[in-house]
Amino acid sequence: MLFQYAIALTGSISTGKSSAVEILKQRGFHVIDADSVAHDVLDEQQEAIAKMFGEEFVKEGKVDRASLGSIIFEDPEKRKHLESLLHPLIYAKISENATKLDKRAEPYIIDIPLFFEGGRYAIDKVIVVYSQKDQQLKRLMEREGYSEEEALTRIDAQIDIAEKRENATYVIDNSGNLNQLKYETERIREEILGDFL
Repeated sequence: MLFQYAIALTGSISTGKSSAVEILKQRGFHVIDADSVAHDVLDEQQEAIAKMFGEEFVKEGKVDRASLGSIIFEDPEKRKHLESLLHPLIYAKISENATKLDKRAEPYIIDIPLFFEGGRYAIDKVIVVYSQKDQQLKRLMEREGYSEEEALTRIDAQIDIAEKRENATYVIDNSGNLNQLKYETERIREEILGDFL
């Protein structure tokens, strides 16, 4: 059965998903990174992207993700159009990787930033990496150099982190410092291993 041993890991922009994933990798979990798969698929579809949105969004054989992102976050119709092209291809690649990992009969992570928004993956167990919205905003502005308005536009394009937290199987609370994140991630790792025994 596809995704039998999978655990989706999600959160919201700037809640600390990447840091949590890195810790879980170091602790022995295999991870499928949906963003990495999406970037590969995006570049493979550069011709379709150029036709859909214009040649200026492809530079030197690669899609200019920053430029494309700026119009996608502002226009839900364009975002839907892009997603209808990319999501089936991304799903196929993730499924292929998951099939191999399911054969190992041990839990593994699929890092899917838009797990709840997409509703595409039949995965029962979900880790949500949580931080408060004001922390998200601050981290996003510091990390990307966005204005408050730009950062809020990106945060508000996703389901609210509090709602995701309510629908989680496991919650990694990233409201504190890196040591707390390590502690929280280790706690969840032990809980997962206990659940899959």
